[in-house]
Amino acid sequence: MAIGERIHFFRTKRGMTQKYVGGQIGFDEKSADVRMAQYEKETRVPKDNLIKALADIFDVNPEALKVPDIDSYVGLMHTLFTLEDRYGLKIEKAEDGQPRLYLDLKHFPDSSQLYDMMMDWMDKAEALESKQITQDEYDQWRYHYPVVGQTTHTHFAKVIPQELSDMLIAEGKKIDQSENKKK
Repeated sequence: MAIGERIHFFRTKRGMTQKYVGGQIGFDEKSADVRMAQYEKETRVPKDNLIKALADIFDVNPEALKVPDIDSYVGLMHTLFTLEDRYGLKIEKAEDGQPRLYLDLKHFPDSSQLYDMMMDWMDKAEALESKQITQDEYDQWRYHYPVVGQTTHTHFAKVIPQELSDMLIAEGKKIDQSENKKK
């Protein structure tokens, strides 16, 4: 989720208007809503001092507003929190006491495609664990995901390769031409 989306998310979550937030930051009353709309639509990108001010208004950590930075643990945690907000990613304690992540499809039914993708991932991870595939095969799969025709779950459209499509069209034209000559 980009920074403009996060600003919009927290502003609406707090029940604040663009004009109110812009006024709290110190923008002129006449243009406060326009300025905030520019940040939410990302026609303007807020600098760090503005991000800090917005975080204070929304009562969140500035990292919660920024574009996720998965190169730090704090950034990764805020990425996971964003996935919770947007796709219903949830955390619970597994039987062995370890944290376990899952998708809450009951409350986030639009996440069913992500669920299917995660099921594909789980299938491949299990195949690696059981030595049905090698680490190289697993990496090949991950770094080329999604590969059409290799998806085992339901929400992907099956698309034939362009070469096959072109060949079928050419053959269809030949058949049409030969039928027209017979008439």
